[in-house]
Amino acid sequence: MLAALAALGAQAQSPLPDAPHLPEVEVRGPVDAAIGGADSASEGAAERASFQSRPKLRPGDIVEAVPGVVATQHSGDGKANQYFLRGFNLDHGTDFAVSVDGMPVNLPTHGHGQGYADLNFLIPELVSGVRYRKGPYFADGGDFSLAGSASMDYVSALERPYLEATAGGHGFQRLLAAGSRTEDDHTWLGALELEKNNGPWVVPERLRKLNGVLRFSQGTPQRGWRVTGMAYSSHWTSTDQIPQRLVDDGALSRFGSLNPTDGGRTRRLSLSGQWFDKGPQGETRLSAYAIDYRFDLFSDFTYFLAHPDRGDQFEQSDRRRVYGLAGSHQKNTRWGDLDGVLSFGAQWRGDRIAGVGLYATEARERWQTVRDDQVSQDLLSLYGQQLLNFTPTLRGYVGLRGDWLRYRVDGREPVYGPANSGRGHDSLLSPKAGLAWTVAPTHELYLNWGRGFHSNDVRGATITVDPQTGEPAERVPALVKGQGAELGWRFQPRDGLTLTAALWQLDLDSELVYVGDAGATEPGRASRRRGLEATLRWQIDPRWRVEADAAWSRARFRGAAPEGEGNHVDNAVERVLAAGVVWESGPWMATLRLRHMGARALDTTNSVRSRPVTLLNLGGRYAVNRHLSIGLQVFNLTNRKGNDIEYDYASCTAGEVASGACGGGIEGRHVHPMEPRSVRVSARWTF
Repeated sequence: MLAALAALGAQAQSPLPDAPHLPEVEVRGPVDAAIGGADSASEGAAERASFQSRPKLRPGDIVEAVPGVVATQHSGDGKANQYFLRGFNLDHGTDFAVSVDGMPVNLPTHGHGQGYADLNFLIPELVSGVRYRKGPYFADGGDFSLAGSASMDYVSALERPYLEATAGGHGFQRLLAAGSRTEDDHTWLGALELEKNNGPWVVPERLRKLNGVLRFSQGTPQRGWRVTGMAYSSHWTSTDQIPQRLVDDGALSRFGSLNPTDGGRTRRLSLSGQWFDKGPQGETRLSAYAIDYRFDLFSDFTYFLAHPDRGDQFEQSDRRRVYGLAGSHQKNTRWGDLDGVLSFGAQWRGDRIAGVGLYATEARERWQTVRDDQVSQDLLSLYGQQLLNFTPTLRGYVGLRGDWLRYRVDGREPVYGPANSGRGHDSLLSPKAGLAWTVAPTHELYLNWGRGFHSNDVRGATITVDPQTGEPAERVPALVKGQGAELGWRFQPRDGLTLTAALWQLDLDSELVYVGDAGATEPGRASRRRGLEATLRWQIDPRWRVEADAAWSRARFRGAAPEGEGNHVDNAVERVLAAGVVWESGPWMATLRLRHMGARALDTTNSVRSRPVTLLNLGGRYAVNRHLSIGLQVFNLTNRKGNDIEYDYASCTAGEVASGACGGGIEGRHVHPMEPRSVRVSARWTF
């Protein structure tokens, strides 16, 4: 593969005699939202140079290019990130929709958690742009996008092929080879990534990852098509969160483990295709995709609380294929004297889950089946949105989205499986609206409103018996409504300087979630979140660029709290501050980035709060010559002892069982520490 890419690069740079001259390759990303073209203050596109320069400990960290988003980890690096945004602990993706190359990343009815969005298959260097929106204000936004969405795509061509090797602390090694070749309007792109990592953990992580991309594209910027194949596989040993009480007593290292057999393995294969036509009659886009996915995760969060003899480790398994089609059209319209733009489209997604299960295990060996289901679900969506220019300075839009979900669950666990089987359907209509007023050439105000939804795990929609206790269980709706509104402002006094602010609110009918750790539905109450966000993007001069984001939010359950509970939404992020500076001069590039996540309630009464976390990362690159460049990344520059995640719940260790101190479990804080200072050095050879 490496030799092929090198040869490909040599041919691309040195055409054979009499061969046609190859067109110049231009690598660019989406343009950020601007006055006169944006429909809300909280939408935009991250500059490619900015997010490519950021130090990234994990591939999923790229979503932090979306203002206000925090991506952390509470297990091994092969597991999906933990995401935070707009007053949500989004777990691994619920209410934050992510797509890559037109394919949805979030997985419904997943073995570990609803909306599971694993971005470890992403190769960040190939990403051409990160487009983002927040809130349920636009008709083309569907499942999981209540809090926000991020869409990413890969470049179709590279300026020159390259080979990059990276080495760092804790046994980190990575090799990336990427290149493209263009003849006339035909382009092949290929990339191969190999990675291994042990991490700072007492029990080495032993991450092993293999990742590949192959894309063929043809056409012009006005009309063309492409086909992309991706293949990703990894396996790892994880250190899950541990009791803070053991760390405080000195009985366990901050980086220690209570079960050295925790970990997982996953595989993702995909084939996608896209076709587009931008002509005088409008813009048409068609896409299709197929994904083959496998996942096995072994976790242990309570240790010996439920099973003092064998331990509480469990396995979550997922085997599925996902198919999808989408089409959209956009054209100019005229209603009387008013010019406008009409957008409409249709989407279909089908998940064929051959097996999604939960099993009690000991050292990764199954000894009890809690749930074992075969699931089929289809989501069909139609939407339309009309924008009108009422005056030269005032425009607005209205939209309507319809979603229809059909599902079937076949339980294969012999005791409770038949009782928890079933089929059904659910549907929702979601209206949207917005106004934009250009107060002055440099100021624009926005008002947005919309209804949206997130889907629940459909096993919760057919359940009748709790598989852990045998007690009756209450079914939940398959689709849960949410409603949001936003007042925004955008200030652009000149090119290269943008300041935005947004005051927002989001109401959810229910916080109902399917808990993959227990195989049952956890009921929740209606909630309200509100907050304020501000962003700054400033290209001071050709050498200096400054970025800053601030987000404050308040998340509360609505109505009277049940006895013994409060109205705080537990683990809801309350404050996020991020800032970065990038300096480029000749062959040099340096960046310094700060991220702060404030304390948050860990229970509904706000009696236990997490500790605030501040992280400082440093990155740099020096081009030795036209072929060789050297890179440096320093993570957690100040070596702060913070936590990536904190929870408050009951657990019991083997020692506590033996001493008789366990009882019904010991309540307390459980933490997964952020990694200590680490350094990675890379060398890239460009052919």
